[in-house]
Amino acid sequence: MLKKIFAIALPVFLLACSAQADEAAIKKTMQERYGVEVQSITKIPIKGMYEIVVDGQILYADEKANYFIAGALVETKSKANLTEARMQDLLKVDFNTLPLDLAIKIVKGNGKRKLVVFSDPDCPFCRKLEKEMEGLNNVTIYTFLFPIASLHPNAGERAKAVWCSPDRAKAWTDLMLNGIEPKNVATCNTPLDKIAELGGKLKVNGTPALIFANGRRVPGALPASQIEKYLNEASAK
Repeated sequence: MLKKIFAIALPVFLLACSAQADEAAIKKTMQERYGVEVQSITKIPIKGMYEIVVDGQILYADEKANYFIAGALVETKSKANLTEARMQDLLKVDFNTLPLDLAIKIVKGNGKRKLVVFSDPDCPFCRKLEKEMEGLNNVTIYTFLFPIASLHPNAGERAKAVWCSPDRAKAWTDLMLNGIEPKNVATCNTPLDKIAELGGKLKVNGTPALIFANGRRVPGALPASQIEKYLNEASAK
């Protein structure tokens, strides 16, 4: 009996050791040749190939990382973009951990569906997104003010003015939909630094960035129909 168990266990053990050796070799090569830390290594359904994640990006490498490929991996049978699906997993956010008290809250209809948006008040694509979201119903939208000073030097002051307005939701929609600037606003403490820290942690590199209740994260000014689709998918889970 022991011989049978050993005969079964040994190949499994050797495979595990081989995989560990490959992972070690990949990490070592990427560190020595490119000076980068590998965040994760995963075997893929191609013999001798691994998925490696470096700085949030997906690459594919052989077992020694002598060669790597940057691009999309597509399964021809299902025509599924495996890289895109995997990236969605890597970018997924735990919605319940988001500090929603730092966001501007706008409730439409019954507000049952949830959506988070990182937005810059001077970002033209953010204004386009606001127009797309104007017709949404039965959703609560949480907007994190995320001015990007390198692109829009005045965005920070506008964000502060919106946050310090007596009615933040109205001030935000007036600004983004109608171009009406907040007026006679008193100074106040704002959460902009905390939001910037949150954005950095979540690797939000541009605006707008949308996060749905199921953790799906999507960049850009999506059309209303696409937002509806993702909202419904998120609320169904």
